[in-house]
Amino acid sequence: MYVTIKEAAELLSVSEAYVLKLIKEKRVRALFDGKDYILYKDQFDTHFNQLEKYLKLVEELHNEPIPEDIDIRDED
Repeated sequence: MYVTIKEAAELLSVSEAYVLKLIKEKRVRALFDGKDYILYKDQFDTHFNQLEKYLKLVEELHNEPIPEDIDIRDED
C-alpha cells in the first residue's frame, strides 16, 4: 500500500517538510507519479518495530528496582 507525503507525515508524527527532506536525502524510498511523491507504507515497519523495542526497554528500566548499595552505613 502506498501513502502520500501528508499521510506518511501523520503516520510518523513528523512534518511534511521532514518527510520531503528524507526523500531528497534518499533515506526513504519514494515514487514520483508525475504529480506527487508516494511512499511504500511497509518500509516504515522497521522504524515502528525499533520504536516498540525501545519503549519496552525504557519501561523495563523504569520498573527495575534500585539495588541497595552495600557501602551505605546506618549512621544512627
